[in-house]
Amino acid sequence: MNQPSNPLLNQQPQSFQQSAPVIGIGEWIVTVIVLNLPLIGLIMACVWGFSSTTNPTKANFCKAMLIFMLIVVVLYFVLIAAFVGGAASMQAQ
Repeated sequence: MNQPSNPLLNQQPQSFQQSAPVIGIGEWIVTVIVLNLPLIGLIMACVWGFSSTTNPTKANFCKAMLIFMLIVVVLYFVLIAAFVGGAASMQAQ
């Protein structure tokens, strides 16, 4: 007789988050080594980053690496353009 009249009040809150398995150190080492290979790293970052079967943590890491690679490429071209422009202006004098 001590039970509440509404059974919904007695329920514990449920969490609906999906938990992904933890990625071990060995798999992270292999991931970093593969991502540092010149062309294969770019391809694998795209595959792992946008695959629905990849662990979400690894997918987010690969997406971050792709963004970082894009920033580096843009900065590279900006610096090259600045040096070429500077050299061209010095040649004109």
